[in-house]
Formats: sequence, structure tokens, C-alpha cells
Amino acid sequence: MSTARHDVTEPVSADPVFAERYRAMSARDARFDGQFITGVHSTGIYCRPSCPAVTPKPGNVSFYLTAAAAHEAGLRACKRCLPDAVPGSPEWNIRDDLAARAMRLIADGTVEREGVPGLARRLGYTPRHLNRVLTAELGAGPLALARAHRAQTARLLLTGTDLPITDVAFAAGFSSVRQFNETMAEVYRLTPGAIRTAARRSPAAAHRGPGAVTLSLRLPARAPFDGASVLGFLGARAIEGMESSGTAGAEYARALRLPHGPAAVRLTLTGTPAVPAVQCEAALADIADLAPLVARVRRLLDLDADAEAIDAVLASDPALAPRVAASPGLRLPGAVDAEEIVFRALIGQQVSVAAARTALTRLTDALGEPIALPVPGGDGTFTRLFPTAAAIAERGREVLRGPARRVDAIIGVATELAEGRLVIDVGESRDDLEQRLLALPGVGPWTAGYIALRVLGSPDVLLTGDLALRQGATRLGLPSEPRALAEYGTRWAPWRSYAGLHLWRS
Repeated sequence: MSTARHDVTEPVSADPVFAERYRAMSARDARFDGQFITGVHSTGIYCRPSCPAVTPKPGNVSFYLTAAAAHEAGLRACKRCLPDAVPGSPEWNIRDDLAARAMRLIADGTVEREGVPGLARRLGYTPRHLNRVLTAELGAGPLALARAHRAQTARLLLTGTDLPITDVAFAAGFSSVRQFNETMAEVYRLTPGAIRTAARRSPAAAHRGPGAVTLSLRLPARAPFDGASVLGFLGARAIEGMESSGTAGAEYARALRLPHGPAAVRLTLTGTPAVPAVQCEAALADIADLAPLVARVRRLLDLDADAEAIDAVLASDPALAPRVAASPGLRLPGAVDAEEIVFRALIGQQVSVAAARTALTRLTDALGEPIALPVPGGDGTFTRLFPTAAAIAERGREVLRGPARRVDAIIGVATELAEGRLVIDVGESRDDLEQRLLALPGVGPWTAGYIALRVLGSPDVLLTGDLALRQGATRLGLPSEPRALAEYGTRWAPWRSYAGLHLWRS
């Protein structure tokens, strides 16, 4: 259920979900910030669970999964606790239903680019059915959900940059400044200028260069957060000319393709262990790509994962407990480009990380789109974007090396993607995605599972066919034979993807 409302005379414990959330809110437990929203009808505001305000009576409270549902109920955001200035809900990666898939696409800006009909088409349903399901599940339809996401993006820009307010409006996805002003006043009861003033700190620099917009944003993460591990994972696989990394997982930078043009981003760790964050410095060809960029970076670093819940389940296994204690808050590396992950998986299967990196660098040098983007806030220049599926389908045989069957498989998948018969994005369900991949020649369970893990953020994929993972299991005294390891791994559900990361690291 998306909401829960109780009369003041009704016992708080009558509804277990309501009772659990009310206890978390009463304890001002920050672990639940972003996982649900507290609507207080006596004051007309909605808050994060840890809001320091006086605890409201149960009869005055409703709980919502989305800010849009609170807006639909006539509530405005609390000016004291800023409920949208927290990591997002982990629900949209954990769940694989229509509502979760829609939320992933909405965060990526699909409604702004394609409208609700385009969103519905991507999900395989009619707009009417999609609206009905989202309203029932999340308390708001796709337009209201997209509007709430635009408002949150705008607030992030107003408080974190000195971009002109007109630029903020269009960067957040609003179609006009008037619509922007009306929405911000309705959601926050403040003008955009007042929101910026109320931030009470000097905003980070943001300016337009020749054909580009550069800015710096602070992206909150849910604690605990082992950011060095995920940046280190990405850095170890960095493709020269397209990616770069610092030492010991201190930073990671890359060029990427966004809906309106190329971009470059540099990510560094900031904040404290209790309140971790990532500093995101970016250069965009079009400011309208900011919201998709933020959504993709959050998914790339798995910033919204409920790390405490994951660690608690994995640490209950004595074999994994020391690993969890040594690396609390381990994150799944995600994707900023779904098709890129497909080719990383196909080229990287059954070879070492170093060999895969060499092959991918050769492919990118030969077929990637030439660019000249300076690393934001750092040294060096990016010279290539990852090759498109069309480029690989057309000229991949000139570059790819290895067994003929493997090259055939890569070219075959590239052709399916280029001609639109295979679509891979965050709006897919894991089962459908894996079934379509496994139907292609040369694609096995490891490849399909790895793509689901990286592209969808699927939390419950255990790649028992991975040699390094099985070697890690052996070192921890666990079964190494695939079937036996899969059976043992059922105790880690629904977090087997994270258990696999611990096995890899061991």
C-alpha cells in the first residue's frame, strides 16, 4: 500500500506496516529517510522520518512511498527537514514490478523526453493502465511522479549551484519558467529565489562554457557506504581515453553519452561515515541532461541501497560475517549506459579483467565516437565515447579478436540492438531481460545475470558460473561447485548480488 491513515482513537499497532513506520518516525531514525515519507495532515506538510519536529498523533499521520503522493494529498515539503534532500528509496531496485520499472524510467527523464505515452510504450502497457497501476501502488500517476521528480531536481540545483533560475527550470525538465515557478511554490511554498536564499551557504560554481555547462553537485548516499570499493571496481575496468581513476578508489571519471549529447563526469568521495556523499563534477553538452545524469550516477554507485538491511542479512552467516565487518556498505556497481554493459559482459566473459580492459580499449579506439572533453575539475581529456551497437555491428569484425563463435555472438547481439529487436534499459524486468538474452546465440547464464546485475541493479543475482567468485567461496570455506554454491546461497536472499561481491573481494 502506498499510504496508511489511522484515526487517533485507533491503536497504532492495528496495522503492522503503519506501526513499524510510526515507531521509526517517533525514534527519528535516519535509516528510514528516503524509504517513506511522513505526511502530517494537521500541519499540511510532509517530512522525512528523522524530522526533529514534535511527533504528531497517529490520527494525523499518513505514510507515502513517494513525494508525488504527498503532493496529491495536498501536502507541501517541510522547510525544516527538507525531505527530498536525502538518498532515494531502495524500493525501485529491490522491486521488479511495473511500478518500480516505471519509477526507474521516470527518474531517467523518460516522461520529459517521450511523454506518458512513450513511458507506457517502453513498459508495454497502455497509458490508461499505467496510470491506474501507479495511482493504486504509489498514490500518484506518471505525470504527478515526473512533476515531483522535476521539483526535487530543481531544488538540488537551486541549493547546490549558482545557475541562473531560468537555466534551473529547463535543466530540471520544466517546459516553461511559469510552470516551474508554480510547481515550486505549490510544493515548497517558496519561490525559487527564496529556496536558494534559504540554503544559507555559498553555492558551488556552475557556468556555461563554449557549448557546455559545467557544475558541481553533492549527491547524498545512504550509510554505511563503501564508496572506495565501488569506485575501485570501476577504475580497475577503466577504458583508456573514455575513463580514468585515482588511486585506492579515491576518484573515478568518465565520458558518457546522454540523450542530448556527450558529457563528462568526475566522482569523488566526500561527507563523513555517518553522512556519506559523492561530489559530482560534470560538463554537459545540454543542461536538459542533468536529471538523467544524476539518476544514472546514483544507479552507477548504488547510492540508494539499504546497506544496513543488506549487511544484517549477510552478517548472519558466520562465513560472511568477517567480510561484512571489514567492508560495511558494499555497493553494486551499476551502469550509465546499458548497451555498454552488454558488450563489457560479452567481451569480458571467460577472460581476466586486464584482458577484457585491453580488448575494450582497442574496440573503443577503433569504433568509438571521437570527442574532446576535459576531465571536470581534473587533469586530462577524454577522446572517445563507447562505440554504439550500430558501429560494432557494422565494423566489429575488423577489430574483435578471439574464437569465431564469440565474435559471431558479439556481432549478433550488436545487430539485434542496432535494429531495435533487442532493447535493454532500466525499464525491463529481470526475468524478461534474461529470457531475451538467453535466446540469443552465444549468451549464457553468466552473461545474462551479469547484465541484469549491472543494468537493473538486481539485488539477488548469484553468478555461480564465475570462476573468481567460486574461488572466493573456497577461501571462505563455502561450496565451490556451482549447484552446491547456488543451494547454499539461498540463505543470502534477497541480497545474493551483494554476497557475490564479498566472494569476489575475498
